[in-house]
Amino acid sequence: MPFTEHHLFFDLDRTLWDFDKNSEIALRSLFETEELAAKIGGFEQFHKQYVYQNAHLWKLYGKGIIKKEELRFERFRVTLKHFKLQDEALVRRLSDAYVAISPLQTALFPKAIETLEALQQMGYKLHIITNGFQEVQSVKLENCGMRAFFDVVVCSEFVGKNKPDPAIFKYALNQAGAKAEKSVMIGDDYHVDVAGALRAGMQAVWFDPTAKNTYNYENCIAELGVLPELLPGLLLTH
Repeated sequence: MPFTEHHLFFDLDRTLWDFDKNSEIALRSLFETEELAAKIGGFEQFHKQYVYQNAHLWKLYGKGIIKKEELRFERFRVTLKHFKLQDEALVRRLSDAYVAISPLQTALFPKAIETLEALQQMGYKLHIITNGFQEVQSVKLENCGMRAFFDVVVCSEFVGKNKPDPAIFKYALNQAGAKAEKSVMIGDDYHVDVAGALRAGMQAVWFDPTAKNTYNYENCIAELGVLPELLPGLLLTH
């Protein structure tokens, strides 16, 4: 039975595109290019501090407390400041180069492409809802050979609302011509993707590759490859 009336909305970073792996590759390249070892020590310390600061600032961005441009530069500024290094020109170089290099990386989660192919063949309509920056998300999708799978790609900055705000889910549903009760959100962030989608009247699958399922959520998966088996039963209940 084809699921032509059913729509699947995927998060991109840390759900299909392996953000952590790709980010580390890009940061390591910048660390070597800028010869930061001589200024602040080993890459592992730099990377750990950047990841911490970046995560904190993304939470602020998600809540609308800071703007996109502030996030782009501040994450490198505070990271360098931790190592007693204040160099605004360096901050600008790192920020610009990271945005240019990071989306060119191509590491995906296991079976990402195969899963999308299977779901498409089953008749599902596939879409993206992401809080990531619009100009880099499109590069990631094209560069990894995933863009053709998705009908609608919604970036939060275009909508003016970030997940988990119900407004972005409702906007995406409207753009896709989808009904909330026949739509599923698949994402790695329980609060942003799952809880947000549920509040918008959608169903949701939590992708948790750690397999910890700390929230004991019923529809939690550790591998993308199980989606073709899971989704039919989930959607046929509605």
